[in-house]
Amino acid sequence: MSATRVLAITLRQFYLWRGSPARVLPMFAWALIDIVLWGFITRYLNAVTGPRFNFVPALLGAVLLWDFLGRVQQGIASSFFEDVWSRNFLNLFTTPLSVAEYVSGLVLTGVITSLFGLVAMLALATAAFGLSFFAYGVAIIPFLLILFLTGIALGVLGAGIVLRLGPAAEWLIWPIPSLLSPFAGVFYPIATLPAWMRAVSHVMAPSYVFEGMRAVVAGKGLPPGDLAFGAGLAVLYVVGALAFFTGVHRYAIRTGLIARYTAETVS
Repeated sequence: MSATRVLAITLRQFYLWRGSPARVLPMFAWALIDIVLWGFITRYLNAVTGPRFNFVPALLGAVLLWDFLGRVQQGIASSFFEDVWSRNFLNLFTTPLSVAEYVSGLVLTGVITSLFGLVAMLALATAAFGLSFFAYGVAIIPFLLILFLTGIALGVLGAGIVLRLGPAAEWLIWPIPSLLSPFAGVFYPIATLPAWMRAVSHVMAPSYVFEGMRAVVAGKGLPPGDLAFGAGLAVLYVVGALAFFTGVHRYAIRTGLIARYTAETVS
């Protein structure tokens, strides 16, 4: 794998951002709107319930962490869609660029955009509503790691789906975090879900993050076994997503679909 080629994929995105502020704004805008909305909700809940429970680290922290996962996924997907919209796949893969280098470039781009978004969200949440990562202690490291790996897996999986089904399938990718959030228990304990939803939650890595977050906020300590299991699931997600994208790419090359890539469904 060539680091130069990986950086070239990311550098291409940087040039696009530099030339189009409209591409930069979505990195921050929607996440900051979420922080403002949920920040005032938590402030209201704290005023209603009094000092018995602080909703800021429990609810606003959950919003920030879930948005971080979404930023990672959307950073990878958006970079991939730039090549979809410009029909640039054939140009890219007639070069010595490998699939691993291309995906690594997408992941690096997702890392950069998600970190920008995370810093902006944390700065606003801290300045306006008093949220601090120090409330979670060292647990914030495995929390972010699991969500980061899950976001990578979702981004690569989404790219593979669109590569296989065509640009018309783009609408399937953006709602993925929203569809998963009820099962992940972002805002409530998994125990409140019906049995069939709990069964799904147990194989979702983010659910262990948010259960652990609530345990830390409640003063019960960090559940290391659950977080280790969640981290293992997240690693499996990444491996599976990479295998899926590689398989789809091989199919597209073998059948010639990559040369016939249009805005219609690819068959």
